[in-house]
Amino acid sequence: MLRDTVKPVLTRVFIQIGRGFAMGAADIVPGVSGGTVALLFGIYETLIGELRKGAGALARFLRLDWKGGLARLKGVDWTFLLSLLGGIVMAVLVLISWLRTQIEEHPVQVSAVFFGLVAASIVVARREITRWTMTRLAVLTGFAGVAFVLLGQRSGGLEDPSLIVVFVAGSIAICAMILPGISGSFILLMFGLYDYVTVAIDDRDMKIIMVFGFGALVGISSFSTFLHWLLGRFRDVVIAALLGLMIGSLRVLWPWPSGEQGLDNVALGQPVSGELVGAIVGALIAAAVVMAVGEIGYRKTQGS
Repeated sequence: MLRDTVKPVLTRVFIQIGRGFAMGAADIVPGVSGGTVALLFGIYETLIGELRKGAGALARFLRLDWKGGLARLKGVDWTFLLSLLGGIVMAVLVLISWLRTQIEEHPVQVSAVFFGLVAASIVVARREITRWTMTRLAVLTGFAGVAFVLLGQRSGGLEDPSLIVVFVAGSIAICAMILPGISGSFILLMFGLYDYVTVAIDDRDMKIIMVFGFGALVGISSFSTFLHWLLGRFRDVVIAALLGLMIGSLRVLWPWPSGEQGLDNVALGQPVSGELVGAIVGALIAAAVVMAVGEIGYRKTQGS
């Protein structure tokens, strides 16, 4: 009897770890978000629901309502949540070093692939808006323009950011997990912290990792309920704003920055002819992958 009970639980845990690994792999690459992968696997609504339960428990504890907080915690499906988180952490630890090496050795190709990923994600995510209006188009255009201009004022990645900046970046980047179409790594690129955080993870810099992780915990606890409410009330406007940010922020991923190459350089330069074909091919392949994943996820949600 015990073996019959344990086996389904272990099977479920391994499946969730695999799903988490796929989500983590998506989130360390600017483009396909963990939320999009969750949609693809059909666990998005469950994930949001469990995160809201956890956020509700934390809110009770902050009000010193220990009994209510413990009651909320008991309602969380920890088998689902912890196994998913384990897979995400595993993906980050396993893949981050390889990705950093590729960025250092092949900056143009990697930037082009990321450019294709994000550009295709914009196309995929546009279907999240039920109906386009002049207001929503204005929001998209406005956010795109502001992001493009503001990011152009940044001279490069932040070399030695304060712990407060790392904390804030973690609290905002984690919210990308519950927003299909935009990844946490993309948020870090916008902040100019992508290289800084990935180096800290690869080097096992526990101070930076803990501050970033605490920011992520606070962010997901504070914003999950708020974002759920915001998306429920103004969903299309919020998605339009996010799409605008993604469009404007594509300048961060332009493969040929003026001067030193790298993902943190936002100075736009001319394409190098010898690298043009490879960059275009890489971008198109990456875009095709995102479009395929997005189409499968779309059909799955439409059929459910």
